[in-house]
Amino acid sequence: QVQLVESGGGLVQAGGSLRLSCAASGRTVSSYAMGWFRQAPGKEREFVTAIARGGGNTDYADSVKGRFTISRDYAKNTVYLQMNNLLPEDTAVYYCAANPTPNFGVTYTRAAIYDYWGQGTQVTVSS
Repeated sequence: QVQLVESGGGLVQAGGSLRLSCAASGRTVSSYAMGWFRQAPGKEREFVTAIARGGGNTDYADSVKGRFTISRDYAKNTVYLQMNNLLPEDTAVYYCAANPTPNFGVTYTRAAIYDYWGQGTQVTVSS
């Protein structure tokens, strides 16, 4: 199975940028469809973005389209979340997740589909 470790969170002013990393170990990320989710205090975990196992297809929540970009580096066995033009409502703990699907072109937006999760990294955006 794969182990996932997120990093790159922190405190940033509105309009700023952060890049989150999700480093995988134990298995290569090419074996998984990957996703990022977030959870703000008092709210349910919500979908942010996903990338297919083959890397060709991506999906984004409407709230982050045009601002966030998901990518994967097979050589570094890492998935990234580039977040630009951050807003205070982006404040949350961000989690990466892996789904060991045999489908190379499918993205998954439901948290229940994912089998493996990282511990999360806090992103705080000040106004």
